Amino acid sequence: MKTILVLINSIVGLHSFRKEVMKAIVDAGYDVYISEPDDDERVKYFEGIGCHIIKTDFNRRGMNPLADFKLMLKYRQMIKRLKPVAVLTYTIKPNVYGGIACRLTGTPLIANVTGLGDAIENGGWLQKLTISLYRFGIGKGAKVFFQNEANKSFCVQHKIADDNAIVLPGSGVNLEHHRFQEYAPDGVIRFLFIARLLKDKGTEEYFETAKVIKTKYPQTEFQVLGWKEGPYQQQMEEFVKDGVINYLGTTSDIRPYLTSVHCTIMPSYHEGMSNVNLESAANGRPVITTNVPGCRETVDDGETGYLVEAKNAEALIDGVERFLTLPYNQKSKMGRMARKKMEREFDRNIVVKAYLNAIEALV
Repeated sequence: MKTILVLINSIVGLHSFRKEVMKAIVDAGYDVYISEPDDDERVKYFEGIGCHIIKTDFNRRGMNPLADFKLMLKYRQMIKRLKPVAVLTYTIKPNVYGGIACRLTGTPLIANVTGLGDAIENGGWLQKLTISLYRFGIGKGAKVFFQNEANKSFCVQHKIADDNAIVLPGSGVNLEHHRFQEYAPDGVIRFLFIARLLKDKGTEEYFETAKVIKTKYPQTEFQVLGWKEGPYQQQMEEFVKDGVINYLGTTSDIRPYLTSVHCTIMPSYHEGMSNVNLESAANGRPVITTNVPGCRETVDDGETGYLVEAKNAEALIDGVERFLTLPYNQKSKMGRMARKKMEREFDRNIVVKAYLNAIEALV
């Protein structure tokens, strides 16, 4: 049986967005090994479908040269022991250090650049270092998947990838799991922000929008679903106390929370491809999001939601007001059109087929 080795930085992300790819590879007759750092119950799903788990501890955020070199050696040791026909990698450290290990062992690499990340997006010396690491790790000859055209163009321009790199529709969305939900009844119009309270997710712009709109349109509700640790936690708690924000906690399944929502808001500064937008639209909910790579692809402006300028609270407020002034049947139609767009362009089966084709081409 031919072996595939998968290098990841989170079993949670693999389960949420790529488990269909893993199952398809297993069903195609490959022996799949997954290297991951988490102690998480989602491991059981992958073991249940026949994957082997290799627990590999590493700091997914820090940049410690010695620790990262040791991670590369671990990856190289795995590759030499398992002799995979291909190595699949996701996110920066597996891409870079798994890529280096593949180059040293002559093993085919299929890398997925799920987003450029803060290190590249914010510029400066860290950007230059990250580009150099990516260039050395992925190198020429690797098969590279991107989640949006802008990320691909950047990487081709900086000689991280070749022109034959492929843009996928993000991770796609499972249209069987995320089914169309009938539109929420008219009345109080509810908006939902699904993300951790981070600056680059547009937390400040969402808070400002909620404060302004709630004052002007009392028949609205602004909800937050996601982790609330960090610098915005106290601010949000004050908004909750004042009735501006309704905090819903955290979840691994957003579907029940979308039932009573009329629109989701994702004011992110950058994304690989916003899974929140894809899942919201698949459930038949309009989306107001920023006109940046990884978000703009998920919305047909004026038809399935609105695109607004990033880092601009006034633009977001204007987008929300435009949505509020629509007749109810127009809001509902936006939700239906959003679902159809997901069916046309973002079916996860597109991603599954791309991976199977890439692996078969190597074999």
